[in-house]
Amino acid sequence: MITGLGGPPRGPEFVSAGLSHDTPPVHGESATVPPTRTSRRWPLLAAAGLAIAGISAGTGGAAGYLAGRPTTATAPPPGTDGDLMAAAARTIPGVVSVRARTGGGSGFVFDDRGHVITNNHVVSGAGGTVGVVGSDGRRLTAEVVGTDPATDIAVLRISPGATLPPLRLAEPGTTRVGEPVLAVGSPLGLSGTVTAGIVSALDRQVRLGATTRQRAVQTDASINPGNSGGPLVNARGEVVGVNTAIATLEGGGSIGIGFAVPIDEARRVAAGIIGRG
Repeated sequence: MITGLGGPPRGPEFVSAGLSHDTPPVHGESATVPPTRTSRRWPLLAAAGLAIAGISAGTGGAAGYLAGRPTTATAPPPGTDGDLMAAAARTIPGVVSVRARTGGGSGFVFDDRGHVITNNHVVSGAGGTVGVVGSDGRRLTAEVVGTDPATDIAVLRISPGATLPPLRLAEPGTTRVGEPVLAVGSPLGLSGTVTAGIVSALDRQVRLGATTRQRAVQTDASINPGNSGGPLVNARGEVVGVNTAIATLEGGGSIGIGFAVPIDEARRVAAGIIGRG
């Protein structure tokens, strides 16, 4: 089953896109029926709640922003493919822990203006501000710029003077099945945690709750409560997705099936939120 990661906040349940609620999952997709339910759903654990890739919002006015401010991938230096230690070293300084009244999660710096991407379910109901903690232990206050529940993406803003480095974003179409990736975040409040895996599948069609089918990056990198909103990065330290949910057997815990919002969708949605101000 698939459930949101950990305690509140929780997101909608995940349902495999090709299955009806009463049809057993295909071979290899484990499912357990919760005692209080009669339909076969996979409880989905969100990295601090739950999420999904999806339809971009607010694309009007975003094109100009995409052409300028957000940090995008540049040609990686030679010899860095496969160097996960170097990728971790480049990524950790730009990752933050997000502390909200309703729960916690992770996020990463999106641009040089202090914008941070996280999950909507991490900050939902938190009000206009949340706390963030940098990898160096600094505690900062972040403004919630806007959220997009359809894609479970939210944007925060910290002071550009905080000097947290923005992460590089992978170019669309460059992520490959089988390439090594790292999930970086604060599972169970353990900031700066790095776990390794591979890209298990691209364009995985999933449905969360009553939403339409959405594209997701599937990975076997360990994702747990508190990872929600953190980056999934490749061996060059480029963000390929926003960690959002995992499949789990009844009783919880990662079983090596995690999902991330593809970075091209997350970037488009974030740019729209920022464009609206």
